Amino acid sequence: MTETICFECDGDGIATLTIDVPGQSMNVIGAQFLADLEALIDRIAADDAVKGAVIASGKASGFMAGMDLKAMETMLLPEPGKPLDMATLFTRCFELNRILRRLETCGKPVACAIEGTCVGGGFELALACHRRIVGDNAKTRIGLPEILVGLFPGGGGSQRFPRITGVQTALMTMLQGKLLRPAEGAALKLIDEVVPAGTALDAAKAWIAANPAASTQPWDQKGYKVPGGAGSMNANFVQTFMGAVPMTIKQTQRNLHAPIALLSAVYEGLQLPMDRAIRVESKYFARVIADPQARAMVRTLFVNKQAAERGARRPANIAPAPTKRLAMLGAGMMGAGIATVAAQAGIEVMLLDRDMASAEKGKAHAQAVLQKRIGRGMTPEKMAETLARITPVTEVEALRGCDFVIEAVFEDPAIKAEITKRVEAVLGADMIFGSNTSTLPITGLARNWSRPDNFIGIHFFSPVEKMPLVEIILGRNTGSQAIAKALDFVAQIRKTPIVVNDGRGFYTSRCFSTYVAEGTEMLAEGINPALIENAGRQLGMPVGPLAVSDEVSIELGHKILTATRREMGDAYAPGKADAVIEKMVVELGRMGRKNGKGYYDYPEGGQKHLWPGLGDHWPRAVPQPDVAAVKERLLYRQLIECARCLEEGVLTAPEDGDIGAIFGWGFAPWTGGPFSHMDTLGLPQVVATLDRLAATHGKRFTPTAQLRAMAAEGGRFYPVAGKAAA
Repeated sequence: MTETICFECDGDGIATLTIDVPGQSMNVIGAQFLADLEALIDRIAADDAVKGAVIASGKASGFMAGMDLKAMETMLLPEPGKPLDMATLFTRCFELNRILRRLETCGKPVACAIEGTCVGGGFELALACHRRIVGDNAKTRIGLPEILVGLFPGGGGSQRFPRITGVQTALMTMLQGKLLRPAEGAALKLIDEVVPAGTALDAAKAWIAANPAASTQPWDQKGYKVPGGAGSMNANFVQTFMGAVPMTIKQTQRNLHAPIALLSAVYEGLQLPMDRAIRVESKYFARVIADPQARAMVRTLFVNKQAAERGARRPANIAPAPTKRLAMLGAGMMGAGIATVAAQAGIEVMLLDRDMASAEKGKAHAQAVLQKRIGRGMTPEKMAETLARITPVTEVEALRGCDFVIEAVFEDPAIKAEITKRVEAVLGADMIFGSNTSTLPITGLARNWSRPDNFIGIHFFSPVEKMPLVEIILGRNTGSQAIAKALDFVAQIRKTPIVVNDGRGFYTSRCFSTYVAEGTEMLAEGINPALIENAGRQLGMPVGPLAVSDEVSIELGHKILTATRREMGDAYAPGKADAVIEKMVVELGRMGRKNGKGYYDYPEGGQKHLWPGLGDHWPRAVPQPDVAAVKERLLYRQLIECARCLEEGVLTAPEDGDIGAIFGWGFAPWTGGPFSHMDTLGLPQVVATLDRLAATHGKRFTPTAQLRAMAAEGGRFYPVAGKAAA
């Protein structure tokens, strides 16, 4: 009797192994599953009555999602306080490879009947089978996406994938973590047969019955050769790696370990027999797991992200409150984007703006976005259905019947106050009102709504259709009903939420601005702008601080600066960056990309480049710092601001801080987020570095009291591996 796999054998001698891991919405690979699978493989191999086997899923959610990443540390790493022994870690990492190799060499044909999602270790299980049959469903995806969370395929995927498709195709797919539709998998021969949805099991049994001797994989047969060739003397193989290595280094800026480990495993493994190759793979996989980087990335990019999307911050005592009809105030870029994703989620949207031309323009934005997706999961019929849910309106009276309001009008307190009061007069103060603002304090805006407990901040990022994060901001009086409503809406549109408390700039805008400000500060000091920009990219940020300032608009930065100075009065402490922004906008009229000139020039039809005039206005200092010093300033200026947000209560959990940083402003994903990275560095080192930077560059780097106390006590933001589960 096994706990995770049901075994049945029919009268024809065909065994069916139905995977149904208890307590999981999706099948995952854990210690019990591995033990059960090995026991059943032994049974299949030893029982002469069994002619072959089919592996299928007993869950409607799909076939299998791969390794149980929540339990991965407990399964692989030593108990807290015990030293890391690499030999033991290798043995544990090799366990999946050992069992899957036993499966494909058990002497009986094994087919895999895939209905629904089959990714990661689940797809590696499929690759170890002798036949892969997939039920054709538009939502089905197969592939090896491990690279996206700091890992790489560690169950033989790095060896079997290229032995089926050839090394170039395999590397391109695995290094991108790309998931494939059934037809795409079949075209690459990763899938042997695509059948109508719901018939994969029957087709797999039929194949076993017709092929009782098909129990040997191609790579175990005499004369097998890797498609396209392999080996250090093969020109195509060598050429592929000559291109793949520098391209990977350029893309990762040498920050990510898993892609290099994957390249090494594939290069070495394809020149060896499979039994040796999978040991090479496990060797590199153990090295990746041993490093804190992978564990931090898995925690933030998968475990904590998934928890946030499943309602980790949602009040438990509030009934589900899905939105059926949304009142979207403002049809500009943000409002139109929110309307688009809401309509795609099946929500009716009343899109309000000051005149019909503006409102219609917002709907046209939705049409343009959807049009680009035709052929990529979007059909003309589905597009028409989605657009029909968006109704442009100009009168507040047209909002009657809506059950949620989101305001995304111009970032001006007076304009926001006026529309808020007009909407309340029609819909009443019992309605939940969400304000999409990136900087204006929610508590102040809530004064314009008679029931501030029903007022909440809901901060989207541009472009809404692509950016995954939504920052939910709680005003001083925001109530549980408003929190639940906002989080339910975010879940409907399939975004990732974080929940923060009120304050100017909240969390994401406040901390992101420090990256831009520090880059601008260095420009004012005479540091070469090319050095600043390259250091930002080498740190792992999407673009340099000057480039991102151009993208969001230097003019917007100037408006925020002016408003902040006005509100804070004598408490405001100006920096060198202020004078740079003032000169760029007021004196030079360089607003950013929006008017074709900022820190960069944007020649029509040409490549953008740093504006040569920067050196005239901010002459180069002598000497220049090295790139490590510039990277350090850009990194630690963000780290300390994130720490301040936690100490001040803007953040209530480091999990939200890490998710918000990576998905909100593109903070270096290889770190797992600012709080994970501070844990990796060690808080004593973080505090010592901040003290040094504060002494050299100013009090903006001064460590918080909380950081000092945690460093002195040996504290961490997250528990060490295994403690949470112990």
